[in-house]
Amino acid sequence: MGRARTIARRTFLIGSAAIAGGVAFGVWRYKTPYANPLEPGLAEGEAALTPYVKIDAQGVTLITPRADKGQGAYQVQAALIAEELDVDIAEIKADPGPPSAAYWNGALSEEIAEFSVPAGGAMRQVAETGVSAMSKFIGLQITGGSTTVPDAWDKLRAAGASARETLKQAAAEEWGLAASELKTENGRVIAPDGRERAYTELAPRVAGMEPVQDVALRPPEAWRYIGKPMQRLDIARKSTGTMTYGIDVEVEGMVHAAVLLNPAQGGVLRSYDSSEAEAMRGVTGVVPVTGGVAVIADNTWRAFQGADAIEAEWGAAQMPETMEGHWQILSESFTAEAQDSQPRDDGDVEAALSGGDPVEAEYRAPYLAHAPLEPINAIVRINEDGTVDVWTGTQIPRFVQNNVGAIAGIDASDVRVHAQMIGGSFGHRLEDEVVKHAAEIAVQMKGTPVKLTYKREMDMTHDFPRQIAMARARGTVRDGHVESYDLGIAMPSVTVSQMGRQGLSVPGPDSQIVAGAWEQPFAIPNHRVTGYRAEGLAPISSWRSVGASSNGFFYNAGLDELIEAAGADPMEERLRLVSDPLARAVLEAVAEMSGWEGAKMGEGKGRGVALTRSFGVYCAEVIEVSDTEDGIMIDKVHVAAEVGRVVDPVNFENQVAGGVVFGLGHAMNCEITYEGGAAQQENFYSYEGMRLRQCPQIMVRGLENGDAVRGIGEPPVPPAAPALAGAIFAATGQRLRQMPFNKFVDFA
Repeated sequence: MGRARTIARRTFLIGSAAIAGGVAFGVWRYKTPYANPLEPGLAEGEAALTPYVKIDAQGVTLITPRADKGQGAYQVQAALIAEELDVDIAEIKADPGPPSAAYWNGALSEEIAEFSVPAGGAMRQVAETGVSAMSKFIGLQITGGSTTVPDAWDKLRAAGASARETLKQAAAEEWGLAASELKTENGRVIAPDGRERAYTELAPRVAGMEPVQDVALRPPEAWRYIGKPMQRLDIARKSTGTMTYGIDVEVEGMVHAAVLLNPAQGGVLRSYDSSEAEAMRGVTGVVPVTGGVAVIADNTWRAFQGADAIEAEWGAAQMPETMEGHWQILSESFTAEAQDSQPRDDGDVEAALSGGDPVEAEYRAPYLAHAPLEPINAIVRINEDGTVDVWTGTQIPRFVQNNVGAIAGIDASDVRVHAQMIGGSFGHRLEDEVVKHAAEIAVQMKGTPVKLTYKREMDMTHDFPRQIAMARARGTVRDGHVESYDLGIAMPSVTVSQMGRQGLSVPGPDSQIVAGAWEQPFAIPNHRVTGYRAEGLAPISSWRSVGASSNGFFYNAGLDELIEAAGADPMEERLRLVSDPLARAVLEAVAEMSGWEGAKMGEGKGRGVALTRSFGVYCAEVIEVSDTEDGIMIDKVHVAAEVGRVVDPVNFENQVAGGVVFGLGHAMNCEITYEGGAAQQENFYSYEGMRLRQCPQIMVRGLENGDAVRGIGEPPVPPAAPALAGAIFAATGQRLRQMPFNKFVDFA
């Protein structure tokens, strides 16, 4: 890989503030660092230089500010710093740390910049730098967009390297030796004569030193962790049921709460009768919250029962009464007035369409719930001293601070967020409604910790789901090849809906309306992608792979129909059209894995292929199915993805396989439908993903040809649905243009 191995002083600066008794190391991008969030409230013997690594008498603590939702974020952050710090990863304590602008996510900038300036070169660099600087300026601490590894790749390795070399320098001064004569191993500095000093013993001396900067990072051949199978830090606790999630947290003196909200999401509460609930055993009160009421009780179950006993009169939701109305809005949004963006317009699409016999098709993708296993929950305590404590799992801790501060009438800096392990998210914890409701209750009960847990049914019906979307594809073929492809996509703006709930206005076009479509690596001579913004639909949020989750299906399904019309092979025509060498390598890898060339599928069998670029990652999937008496059986899935560097092969494979299952299960079976503004699916029995017996064999290959290091949490999702649809067509001759597919075929 062509990665720079030296972190220059002018590029990365080490913030410094020496405190006796220990030291902490971290790396800053840009010359003006934020105040160190670890300094306030340090106990005796603790020390902090910068926000990422603390060393004290007890050991090494790594601050891992990207949230862990089960995807192994704490592990990968720990591994990156342990690689350079030269400690046993099992001996590092991972701590999410406090919310802070110091933990801004710089990797979120690339996709926005690419959409703004599609071509490469100097202007793209300017755009990326500008967006990244803006992210730092507002302190955008967010976990999402598959950015944990890209954001941490240089930052945390450099922090570990700086810490290592500073510790060596401290020992060298103590022993009267040159630092270059010393080596490190498993948290110790070792002299040529065998003398050793533990990092913990050197902490007081290091606290008074200027950190060593300009540090050379270790070459790949010297890596002990990166690229090698690792056992995750949380595996033992998860395997023994001792892991503490947000829903498990208990605070002394806390009460339990449940909410009853308007079934028509966004509608108001007109009146209610809580007399029956207030008379129930264990119920201690009923209080108003935004959009409904909350029941306070001595345990969660009694709070749930109390909420169910309340009679309420509700106002209407601000969305169509029926699903037909939702689809009608989308259908009517393909107009010049509703056009949001047109980031791709190659050749002369209109001339090609008018000069041929266009292939045309319409595709649909439904609303989808996040539906993680852990229902959303939060504990909020308004303290008598004017501070607030919040215990919750969140991907947006600084938004939580701001919103709770506003509700409590205090400065956001006086809100302490204790981030918890999250039991699944898929984008769900990018919202903080549960925290805001808990804060509204806690304000009315100052000094008492309030634990609010959403009942499963409340969680699902009041989720902000994935966007509903519709696409219209047109194109022509000539001489056995695809000649033109025009794809229009209509959907509501995820960004406007989501950020609007945070009180933020987002001007300009929304990149997510066309994400996973406009940037695909196919050199079709006449190629256009247009996004249309639909208004007046259900409130929505980011769902695993966001716009690409539906657009990967739209783009590949439309391309498949054009390839069929041309009489070409789905894999061969994609390989002929592919314009990026990295994408070509991914397609070639998945073709080789699946034995595509020359192998004939038997009667009633079929396979499909899809390639989607999302979050900077080329991910291709080949899916094989059988048409059985009991329905479609998914036999095998072959996946190849280009990520630049696979940090942990075990976690990489798990992430990819999980993304495939997630994508397939939703494509097969899932949708959220609204009636009178109320979601009709309220639990897993009515929102059924893939069953264990339906899970195929999944083969995974990670490619490392690119210079940029990428994340893999979301990219396996977009190709799953179109590859499955292509396989079903190959096996049965039936084209599927709308999800979920179980509306049209049975699955075994």
